[in-house]
Amino acid sequence: MSPELLEKLKTIGFFGLNIPSAYGGAGLSLRQYLKVVEVVATESLALGFTSLAHLSIGVKGIVLFGNKQQKQHYLTKAASGEMIFSYALTEPQHGSDAKHIETTATLSEDGQYYVLNGSKAYITNANYAQAMTVFAQMDPQRPGFMGAFIVETGWEGVNIGKDIPKMGLKASSTAAVHFKDVRVPKQNLLGSPGDGFKVAMTILNYGRLALGAASVGILKQAVEDMLKRSKSRIQFGRPIQNYELIQEKIVTAYVNASVVSAITAFTAAMLEEKPLAPVAIESSHCKLFGTTRAWNALYDAQQVAGGSGYLSTQPYEMRMRDFRVTTIFEGTTEIHSIYPALFIIRTLTKQVQKTYPRKTEQFRQLLKVLFRQSNWKIKFRHRRLNRAVRLARSLARRIRFLILAGLMIHGRKITEKQFFLRRITFLSFYLYGLLAITARLASNQKGGIGLSEEMDILTYFMEEARSYQRHNGIIRASCMERLHKHVFRHLTSK
Repeated sequence: MSPELLEKLKTIGFFGLNIPSAYGGAGLSLRQYLKVVEVVATESLALGFTSLAHLSIGVKGIVLFGNKQQKQHYLTKAASGEMIFSYALTEPQHGSDAKHIETTATLSEDGQYYVLNGSKAYITNANYAQAMTVFAQMDPQRPGFMGAFIVETGWEGVNIGKDIPKMGLKASSTAAVHFKDVRVPKQNLLGSPGDGFKVAMTILNYGRLALGAASVGILKQAVEDMLKRSKSRIQFGRPIQNYELIQEKIVTAYVNASVVSAITAFTAAMLEEKPLAPVAIESSHCKLFGTTRAWNALYDAQQVAGGSGYLSTQPYEMRMRDFRVTTIFEGTTEIHSIYPALFIIRTLTKQVQKTYPRKTEQFRQLLKVLFRQSNWKIKFRHRRLNRAVRLARSLARRIRFLILAGLMIHGRKITEKQFFLRRITFLSFYLYGLLAITARLASNQKGGIGLSEEMDILTYFMEEARSYQRHNGIIRASCMERLHKHVFRHLTSK
């Protein structure tokens, strides 16, 4: 990105969109900000991710966890663009495994500053940034006892590498960052010693939510592209939009845009009410299903375009190159496919173990929790909304049953059964999607907004959820899952 463009973005307030107005920002609500992310993503993903890295994750730690002095000093500069921020968590050997990062922060003998040493990899905004939120281990004997530090890039010992050539997002800056005996003032620690992991994960909830919003923009753009191209492209004497296989691609992208929009807005509403709300599962769903379904829509849009879609003069190539990384950063698709299930299981077992020291009592309490009936007293005037709630209740029962059966069959090894965990995650997504769409429909119903099209989208998604539950709500490994393991053993034994 040219310095001139960067200055223009600062002038129009691009770097202060959701920073509180008390510190010079535009003070947009979370849902308003996500709407901007959605729109910007359709115009330029590189610009969108530069803003996202600054606002959604870079400076977000100060907004959420900063004290009065930290906010006053840094947020004003961040809002004006005088200080662009980045988020420095990923390391050369530690991507998704954030608890075991190797960068260290050691308190000086006089207790006035921390000495920071280590390296970070693939840091977005690295060469645009004047400051970054850096995560480091504070006690080598306690992995995960981390600190979150505000570090200015101009300080002695901070070395930022050259921008890395990338497949896409050419206008964004991505580089490695090295810290050599960097003195970080004690007052630049966010929160308390040991809060770093909590700070990192809370911030990532917002980053993943923003990726969900960007995915909505890409999905809507893909629908628009496919409708336009399928109308003008003639094959066998007819516009290709008359053919069922083309219609299927367009409708799938349209429904997915609506579903991802619903879960993103639903999650954002929870965070607007309570900024530190525990939405790890919800934001994970927004990220996983937003990015994967948007990627599929980009593929379909290029397919509908035919031969012209392969030309670099068309927008498809750039969109695919730019968007591809979204299934990798802020947690890979594979990690998010098992993370919600692991989160549910670990939270549940940890609560029981904390309250009941004896194993037999722990198991008895688990049975009580997992066999407890859902008390969802939700009634709507519209029959289809009530059917959606019943299906959601059925999915919740199936998830509880799978967790109980999984713990009984696999015990502690349940955390290694990734196919099994993925099934729970996907069932959880369908449950959350149904609740989010139903909530939106109920709200629209009160406002007298036309519901026919929305009801069709709900029915479409319900059919998808039912189909998934029928074929994947199983305890044992499927035939295909077993075959994957057998074939892989053949491959690795050669």
